[in-house]
Amino acid sequence: MKWQAEYQRKLMTADAAVRAVESDMCVYVHANAALPQVLLEALTRRSGQLRNVEMMHLLGFGEPYYNRPEFSESFRHNALFVGANMRQSVLEGRADYIPVHLSEIERMFLRNDVGLDVALLHVSTPDRHGYCSLGVAVETTLTAARCARIRIAQVNDQMPRTFGNTFMHVSEFDALVECSQPLPEVIPEPATEEQSLIARHVATLIDDGACLQVGIGGIPTAILPFLSDRKDLGIHTETLTESAIPLIEKGVITGARKQINPNKIVLGFVLGTREWYEYVDDNPLFDFQPNIYCNDPFVIAQNERVVAINSAVEIDITGQVVSDSVGDRIVSGFGGQVDFMRGAARSRGGKPVIAISSTAKNGTVSRIVPQIRSGAGVVTTRADVHYVVTEYGIAYLHGKNLRQRAEALIQIAHPKFREELNEPPRELGLGARVFADTVR
Repeated sequence: MKWQAEYQRKLMTADAAVRAVESDMCVYVHANAALPQVLLEALTRRSGQLRNVEMMHLLGFGEPYYNRPEFSESFRHNALFVGANMRQSVLEGRADYIPVHLSEIERMFLRNDVGLDVALLHVSTPDRHGYCSLGVAVETTLTAARCARIRIAQVNDQMPRTFGNTFMHVSEFDALVECSQPLPEVIPEPATEEQSLIARHVATLIDDGACLQVGIGGIPTAILPFLSDRKDLGIHTETLTESAIPLIEKGVITGARKQINPNKIVLGFVLGTREWYEYVDDNPLFDFQPNIYCNDPFVIAQNERVVAINSAVEIDITGQVVSDSVGDRIVSGFGGQVDFMRGAARSRGGKPVIAISSTAKNGTVSRIVPQIRSGAGVVTTRADVHYVVTEYGIAYLHGKNLRQRAEALIQIAHPKFREELNEPPRELGLGARVFADTVR
């Protein structure tokens, strides 16, 4: 029972715990729904004593207090993924962005490409053996914590206890701060008619026994209800929402035909409602793993019939996919898109899918474009793209030449933009017109 004494010895207030952070340090912050708000509030209270502290994390839900303009001399965010609450600071130059595949982030820590001084964590209360769970977000945090010199944990009695590679022992922490606060909820919006049409098309690509990667957003949420008649679907993904619950309860998602981690849902983190957090709590069906494992294309490919479903900002008529920017404005990150696209491509019977609506801005802008916008970055190369799905159908691009790709993509573009897409710039090497006849 020695761990209880150690726990009590390390227990302190948040203000006392964050005194370990000094100027010019690099601080890794637990992300997604596990953003440690109590510790971040305390850290910003020290802003007058700190300069040039680098803050690093993935997408975070909640208020990143340190990111306010008045704290810009004390803290600077170096984003591994740019969420809505960080976009303005990146745009204004008060924060930075690292383009990196999600599967490779932990290797930056392990190789000491990025030296981590402090990790701020958000964990469950310890079990009878003294182990705290990282709960709803393992992703890159477990590895980051073990690479950091100092580990400070916010211990929350409302953090779910999840299974898999999620545990850290009380002995691994330098300071512990108790709290009781609900996790931030992400309420899924009902699928639009357009999203349902896209989902219906994507569902035709999913056979019995397929292993799915689905993310967060309207289209992934809309897809799962169309799969209620499938059998033995598996899940190997970086994240999942509560739209999976009905298929789990019905026995559609079983993982019985998976080649690795059978009968388990493998994932890195979850976002959603309180109901979803309660569902994963103490539920051995869910196998939470660091992204260095669950996003590794070579691990993903070991399962057969992997269907990886990802979205994009825009795609040009040769198949280049832009996902992290609108022009030169960064809006998200690389995430796991390429990890899963390549993993699915290497999977026996696998299908990498880009699923997008044909238009944006209330139908005024085509997402399928002759050329990507100036300043935009390609996340998924044209050589990695297999299936592209819009509400107008499915285009299969792999093995197609540039002209054939253009023809296929124009056919699934919104009809009002097809004529202008039919006359791409000559520098694409497609000639004056893609089709001999006007696309209708």
